[in-house]
Amino acid sequence: MIRVKQLIVGIFLFNAALAVGSPIGKDTIPAELKFSNFERNLDSLMNIWYVQESVGDDTLQMVDADTTILFPQIPDSFYINRLRKIPSFIELTYNDIVKSYIQVYTVKKRDKLEVMLGLKEYYFPIFEQILDSYQLPEELKYLAVIESALNPRAQSRVGATGMWQFMYGTGKLYNLNVNTYIDERRDPIAATHAAARCLKDLYRIYDDWILVIAAYNCGPGNVNKAIRRSGGKKNYWDIYYYLPRETRGYVPAFIAATYAINFYKDHNLSPKFIDVPQVSDTIMINQTVHFQQIASVLNMPIQQIRDYNPQYKLDIIPGQWGTYPLRLPANYTTRFIEYEDSIYAYKDESFNIAQLRLGNPASKGSYSSVPVPGNRQRINYVVRSGDNLGAIALKYNVSINSLREWNNIHKNMIRAGQRLVVYVPRTGGNHSGNSEQPALAANISKSSSPESPKTTASAELEQEEFIYYKVKSGDTLWEIANQYPGVSDKDLIKWNNLSSNGKVVPGQKIKIKKSN
Repeated sequence: MIRVKQLIVGIFLFNAALAVGSPIGKDTIPAELKFSNFERNLDSLMNIWYVQESVGDDTLQMVDADTTILFPQIPDSFYINRLRKIPSFIELTYNDIVKSYIQVYTVKKRDKLEVMLGLKEYYFPIFEQILDSYQLPEELKYLAVIESALNPRAQSRVGATGMWQFMYGTGKLYNLNVNTYIDERRDPIAATHAAARCLKDLYRIYDDWILVIAAYNCGPGNVNKAIRRSGGKKNYWDIYYYLPRETRGYVPAFIAATYAINFYKDHNLSPKFIDVPQVSDTIMINQTVHFQQIASVLNMPIQQIRDYNPQYKLDIIPGQWGTYPLRLPANYTTRFIEYEDSIYAYKDESFNIAQLRLGNPASKGSYSSVPVPGNRQRINYVVRSGDNLGAIALKYNVSINSLREWNNIHKNMIRAGQRLVVYVPRTGGNHSGNSEQPALAANISKSSSPESPKTTASAELEQEEFIYYKVKSGDTLWEIANQYPGVSDKDLIKWNNLSSNGKVVPGQKIKIKKSN
């Protein structure tokens, strides 16, 4: 009986498509069959903390496909006139395929569309501001709806990730940081900047926004191939059947999403209230910290921190390698600043923070903990500029292979500022496990200072005198450096372990070495 009703629905849509008289009428594959990624992302969207807190599962009753035919049918002239009323720089064509996607949003997925309508109040202002800064059409924000259902953790079968569904290589091409700890493809702000740059590059190629949207989905190579196969035609609907099947539905889905979000009231839809604080703030972090430390001290759900900061894959902000953003509701940012020292110190050992700072994950969410070898004691060594594993091994009378094993190092790659675990032979002295120890081997370099055997690299850094500058709106590192004689922007990058692009944000504290 169910199959019979679904067949009736299919026949109904087929007849409706013929009535439109569109040249695309022969593509009558049900839209939902080509929308698998969208459905999967919708399901995942429901697991986001602030969605779960705002919308109970009992309020999300899916409309069964069998009942589709019971909804009143809207004449095509209504759809056409409504699309014309949307102030869009991008042409919004109407045909039977667009109509079928409109029905996916407004009928089959109507309850979940209401969740997206609630989320857009939080995300769309972010998208609009960034798109405007690149002088791009504002309506490109609807791409995030069809790409990910506004789900920052969305992931396709082939690995496209985030709201804008970047593949690994494309994300790297547009300067999105992807490593063991971080995936900026899941950061709504960073990924939107990357998407804007990508869309702008595609427009330089095609000078046509509909072709740009198609190329964003399947790549310029497939679009160029479709243009060649069509005999050089450059209208999307002329090359429609030469495009990959998924892309054939992509542009109609974009037009349908634009329609549905602008005219949801006409379909008796209303946005779900999603309790995402509209006012949030960003704190720049330059120490390693676990989300659970923040959650415990600030007394907030860890899942809330995760959903505000989806780019951190392991609940860790790896501040030892640079300055990274932590986004929190505004009322929690002041508390974070007030209790910052307590947060970093909170159950440090419980979360293996000392080991995490080595940056060598053994598996997702856990890090290797090498037991102390017999007759040895553990110390931490801070790598200095010019150091290599051979010199460190010689200094402490251990093997290079042991250093690699203790620190999960592959090959010989180490960097200045990195902390290494070294298990040195026990001596009668009272050694501190948190500082670098004096040389223990008989053949240690004579240049080591015998007058200060307990001097450590970390202690030396702490003894250096610095002043602090609070970044103001509009400041750049170059402008800040010019205020201090003998200081360059490169010095500021080095002293503060900043990324090479030298970006700073208002409120960030910059460390500046005092002149002698």
